[in-house]
Amino acid sequence: MKIQLGLRAAWLVLGLTILTSFAKAQSQTAMNMEAGDGYAKADRELNVVYQKILKSYAAQPIFIKKFKTAQRLWVQLRDAELEARYPDTGDGRGSAEPMCKSIYLEKLTKERTSFLNIWLTGIPEGDVCTGSVKMSR
Repeated sequence: MKIQLGLRAAWLVLGLTILTSFAKAQSQTAMNMEAGDGYAKADRELNVVYQKILKSYAAQPIFIKKFKTAQRLWVQLRDAELEARYPDTGDGRGSAEPMCKSIYLEKLTKERTSFLNIWLTGIPEGDVCTGSVKMSR
């Protein structure tokens, strides 16, 4: 009987150890930092795409000027959307707010990156409304 209880206890401890090794318990601070890192990564990716577009279209100065203006305005829109979603009301929304803001900024930034990629990938030939976007090959 004692051996059976000892084996059961050992199996229980082993099972709990395995389960807890897979669990990712985090503090709110750690989650805030992780979300901030996600946004920073998305922002770096956006900047890589932005720089590639500037390089790829360098021979088109009018486009470059308009494109830079559009990107500056998008940054203003992004910031305004963030403020609308999470207005500073002075009531202290809690320790999760930085995480929520970073997640939202990451989402908006990834959407913008996807949108800008069209200038790199191009539009299929035959579309008469390509504007400044190159034809894909």
